[in-house]
Formats: sequence, C-alpha cells, structure tokens
Amino acid sequence: MAHEQNKAVARNSLLLRSLPDQHVETLLSHGIFRHYDRGETIFLQDEEAAEIHVMIEGWAKLFRIAPNGSETVVSVFARGESFGEAVALKGARYPVSAEAVTPAEVLHIPSSLLVSLMKQEPQISISILASTFAHLHSLVEQLEQLKAQTGAQRVAEFLLKLCRCDSGGCEVVLPYDKVLIAGRLGMKPESLSRAFARLKTAGVEIKKNHAVIEDVQKLRGYAEIDPAEAWHKGGTA
Repeated sequence: MAHEQNKAVARNSLLLRSLPDQHVETLLSHGIFRHYDRGETIFLQDEEAAEIHVMIEGWAKLFRIAPNGSETVVSVFARGESFGEAVALKGARYPVSAEAVTPAEVLHIPSSLLVSLMKQEPQISISILASTFAHLHSLVEQLEQLKAQTGAQRVAEFLLKLCRCDSGGCEVVLPYDKVLIAGRLGMKPESLSRAFARLKTAGVEIKKNHAVIEDVQKLRGYAEIDPAEAWHKGGTA
C-alpha cells in the first residue's frame, strides 16, 4: 500500500506529471524508492550524476562546503519536487551535495533511461522542457514574493504548498532545522520566528516541527491580500 502511495506522489511530481502515462510507468518500474534517515547523504559533490531524484516524503537540502569548511545551503526540496535533472541529463558531475534533513523517501530514476526515451519519442523532450520551465517559473515566483509580499505572507505561501488538502484544517510537517526554511524564503531565522508568530492571526499554530492550519482557505486569503493590508494585520517580518 505504501509503495502505491509513493508511486502516486511520483506521478504527480513536477518532473513526471506532464509525461505520457506509458512512459511514466516505464520510469517508475525502473526507478528505485529509497528511505533515508535524517542526516544521511543522498549524493556527494563531484560524484557522477547518473540519476534524477524525486522527493516522495520529507525534506532534502543541496549544499556546498567551502574550502574553509563552512556550509552554504543552495536549495531545499520537499514532497513532489525533483532535483538533479540538468547535470544528470548532461552526464556531468554534481556541483553540490544532497542530504536528507528529515527522514525521507526519495525516488531515483536512471537518467540513461530517460535520455533513451527522449530519443525514441521527441514529445518527452517537450515535457521535460515544460518541467524545466516550471522550475524557472518557480524561481521567478520566489523573486516576486521577495519584492511583493511581507515575510509572513511568504511563509503562508510556503505552508500552503505543503498542504495536502484544499480546504478545512490541515497539518504539515516542517524540518527540525528552521534555518533551512528561512534560507529558502530569503529570511533570517529570527524573522521566520516573528513571521510564524504573526501567522497566528491567520489561524496557524507552530508545534515543534508541525504547522497546524485552522483553515486553508483563510490562510490562502491572507497570503493573497495586499501587502499593505497584511502589514496592518501584523504581517511584516
């Protein structure tokens, strides 16, 4: 049952949802679902990129280690998101390392299989381009949010993307390390804490690594109102 649920998440992922069904089944049948404990390495910088990775459950971070030993988090990925496409399809080496920051389930798809399917059916290449465009659009959205939304609104949008329901109450799991969330949203950790506090007026309560949302529609309304109005409701960060 759990395996079928994992497949369902994979089918709806950004990478696979625009591909023809028969090819999705081929990729899933050759893919490997693997569990990672918190802190476990998914791949290391400079390893040959032979797989594309889809987050099924949990969180993973991409990071680089500087010569002085300091760590820079490049990005954070959650359920339904994929990473490693560009370097894997190019046959290059990973420019970053990846690590599970919570217990995680990850689907690994051999890039050679995807390349082979792309050569057989050009339509797949178009679907992959659509996925790449969606990645780019997501980056543009993040830039727009930095300029046009308050900190609390950005956190609200972030929580909404994690929700598995469209209405009513919902509870989502967060990484234990809130620094990762702050980095992803372009905020300082202390600003994130203030934003969480201000979202109480929108029906959000933080309990350790869980966010309990009273009403998804209410939170969506808060995320979409004019920033000036959000500011008056205590939405700055």
